Amino acid sequence: MRRTILVADDDSFTRNLFEGLFRQTPARVEFARNAAQARQLFKETDFNLIIMDQRLPDGSGLDLLREMRAERPQQMAVLITAYADVRDAVRAVREGLFDYLTKPFEHIEELEVVIEKALELDRAYREINALRASINADPKEPVFIGASPPVEQVLQQVRQIAKLDITILLEGESGTGKDLLAKLIHNAGPRRQGPFLELNCGAMSESLLETTLFGFQRGAFTGANKNTPGYFEQADGGTLFLDEIADMSPKLQSTLLSVLQNRRFTRLGSTKVQHSDFRLICATNRRLADEVVAGRFREDLFYRINVVDIRLPPLRERTDDIVLLAVHFLELFNSRFHKSVGPFNPEAIHKLEQASWPGNVRQLQHLVERVVALHAGGPISDADLELHINEAEQNVSPSAGKQPRSLLSYREEREAFEKEYLQRVLLAAKGNVSEAARLSGVARQNLYTRMKRLGIDTQP
Repeated sequence: MRRTILVADDDSFTRNLFEGLFRQTPARVEFARNAAQARQLFKETDFNLIIMDQRLPDGSGLDLLREMRAERPQQMAVLITAYADVRDAVRAVREGLFDYLTKPFEHIEELEVVIEKALELDRAYREINALRASINADPKEPVFIGASPPVEQVLQQVRQIAKLDITILLEGESGTGKDLLAKLIHNAGPRRQGPFLELNCGAMSESLLETTLFGFQRGAFTGANKNTPGYFEQADGGTLFLDEIADMSPKLQSTLLSVLQNRRFTRLGSTKVQHSDFRLICATNRRLADEVVAGRFREDLFYRINVVDIRLPPLRERTDDIVLLAVHFLELFNSRFHKSVGPFNPEAIHKLEQASWPGNVRQLQHLVERVVALHAGGPISDADLELHINEAEQNVSPSAGKQPRSLLSYREEREAFEKEYLQRVLLAAKGNVSEAARLSGVARQNLYTRMKRLGIDTQP
């Protein structure tokens, strides 16, 4: 998309400077010598960026920008000001202006960076608005935010297979949006009118997961006061999404395989055979093929659920989407908290783009949520982000601050993190596995299984 820029300045030297600056770019630039011309051009064209001199022959550039932003609140605008007018420019930035530049321009590189970041933020707002338009067309449809090549490749795969009633495996690091993509596939498929049931296999003990999947008859065990259908039964005609499938115990892997082979099962405590026709979508934050090689996942079940495999890229592989996602979350939490925080200033955008995001999109979402919740209002600076990014990355990466070591595979890195974390939890719980389960939020049986697999001694 060709970008259009308005430069309003009565100084011929400044106009010539910007004309030369944009000569080698695909942007179309319109020039105005006064407020009246700028106002007329604004009515005729939807500009991606307006660069406005503070002092125009027939009025105040700052007042004109306020007038323009009242009509188009998301209009990206930069004020050109003399040093004497900086206080007005700072006040304007607090009101939502993207940035200001002081004349004479001593560093053209700085000028180029401000323009680049302003256009980047404008692109993000426009893409978010387009996505919102699609949401309004179908409010049930989830939206997977992103426009980078890796995300477009994922969405292309979804478009190809969503309407095919086949089993799908989603692989990707934690926080990449596997649950959102599963809902998108369901809503775009032939079972969209049916139920969508989601179950996290890593958050339940083996017995609770079995009960939830199969259901139970009254009297099957203590506390079974009524007949209760399980997720297999409830998902009939719809989609069953099993997240963290790699954490399923060997016993349940075997029973799941049996169900998938003939779509028949019985509730716990019953002899009546039930039938259910559901679509299965599984997800894992590990590479399931590696789990098969390691003997932790059944090979026959792997081939049964791995009909189509979609890999979700981590945020570090789709950096073009960082600003887009940040703007989306900023608008979301401003609306939710009834606040008016933002926009991100150029330094904040640079900070977002340079962060490592080990927690992926979920980490970015939580960061923006905290910033909006704690911010008094107005633009977000890099200083506003600094503390939250550092805290989040220390929480995600417990090895931060240690001496660097050789890079391991993703599976080895994940296991090293998991082992160190569980050892710390067990130490905090003074060796009590039940207390460690409470502190970590992981079901006791799953926690015990993971500790045993990682070679952690659970004996006091």
